[in-house]
Amino acid sequence: MKKIALSLLSTLMLQPAFAVEPLPTTKPSKDVIDAIKGWTDSSDLKISLPVTKFVLKNGLTVLLLEDHTVPMISYHTWYRVGSRDEAPGVTGAAHMLEHMMFKGAKKYSGKDFDRTLHENGITNNAFTSNDYTGFYENIPSDKLELIMDIEVDRMSSLLISPDDLKSEKEVVAEERRWRVDNNPMGVLREQMMSTIFKKSNYRWPVIGHMKDIQDYDAEKLRYFYNSYYGPNNAVLVIVGDFKTSNVKSLVEKYYGKLEKREIPQKEYPTEPAQKVQQNAITRRDVQNSSFVVAFQGPKQGEADMYAMDLAANILGNGSSSRLYRRLVYQQQQATSAYSYNHTMRDAGIFAVGVNMKPGLETSSALESVYNEIYKMRSQKVTDKELEKAKTQVMKDYVDSLRTMDGKARALAVNEIVTGSYDSLFSDLEKYQAVTADDILKVMAKYTQQNQRSIITLAPKAKKE
Repeated sequence: MKKIALSLLSTLMLQPAFAVEPLPTTKPSKDVIDAIKGWTDSSDLKISLPVTKFVLKNGLTVLLLEDHTVPMISYHTWYRVGSRDEAPGVTGAAHMLEHMMFKGAKKYSGKDFDRTLHENGITNNAFTSNDYTGFYENIPSDKLELIMDIEVDRMSSLLISPDDLKSEKEVVAEERRWRVDNNPMGVLREQMMSTIFKKSNYRWPVIGHMKDIQDYDAEKLRYFYNSYYGPNNAVLVIVGDFKTSNVKSLVEKYYGKLEKREIPQKEYPTEPAQKVQQNAITRRDVQNSSFVVAFQGPKQGEADMYAMDLAANILGNGSSSRLYRRLVYQQQQATSAYSYNHTMRDAGIFAVGVNMKPGLETSSALESVYNEIYKMRSQKVTDKELEKAKTQVMKDYVDSLRTMDGKARALAVNEIVTGSYDSLFSDLEKYQAVTADDILKVMAKYTQQNQRSIITLAPKAKKE
């Protein structure tokens, strides 16, 4: 998955039940480092992981990758369901159901679920995005059958009790207050999505609107569970210390007994191309103004994505980027400036964001942003800038594959969003092939004035 999305995924779109642990600081495993040969020679630039893929008769997709670095296993169960599968009035259902998946099932019910995991040294978490919902456990390698038994139990017979739902609704409501309602950047992100997307199901927040959260009932969530949590809508990724032949037998033993479900065949609304500038302003009790200039962009895996990722890196990744140097160092108008290219299954967003110093208006900074974007689409970036961007993006890309968990995530997201896990292996070559002309071309294609949306968060006017 592209660098910018990886760096922002957990903070922008995902709604984990708990904080996602950071990447460990241990050195990368030898197999990944050895896979990168010659940063500047695209003919030798290649990542290759010995993945075994198979599909059970009930439709469960399984990806296995042996990694004997330590006696651990990262066990990921991802479902092809996210907020894009919801509808007005039931926004946030995918995320709410993610929470209920921790409340136990028929065999491992209630507190037994957490107790069993903790007693066996297993850490776990989950997240929901626009396109998918993922659950994962990091386990000692001798606990593999136990975790299979637990995951099969909640894939087949989840308990959704009214009492559990009542308490969990309060948890999710508080999460929304923390992530969005009382978080300036959360407010800005939510406003941005609803400004850029008018038709697409990406227009509502992953966590859902507060009224919908308060109106959930067990029947709504049961429908969601029965519709989307079948084996034929899931991708199981197991990475770690095991023998592939043994695990294939275990997967067949535990998951083979599950039956297929009728997955709803949906038509997802396509967002029409934006033809006029859109403006949106929200006023809150904040000390300083912030704004985002955003554009519709390519979806995950499209050819333009690679050049857009590098363009975003040059424009606003880090303190040496064009925007940061101009707005923070030179003009001293802003406390931060950033840019990212976020891609999803059906669409993407290219965005520039600025946080102003207290008391300053946004107009001058907006002009600077327009000017920097104009330069990106009218003048070639320098060879030095391009090389630096490629190095940063590809380094982050490889860093994300250092751990078992990172490998499992990358395999799962590529399998679900692009349709095949092996798209992961050609991304480095595609980044390396991007030219200055390619960046000029995509910036001209996606960032014209009539294509932009300007979303502003401003302090409330002071009362006289």
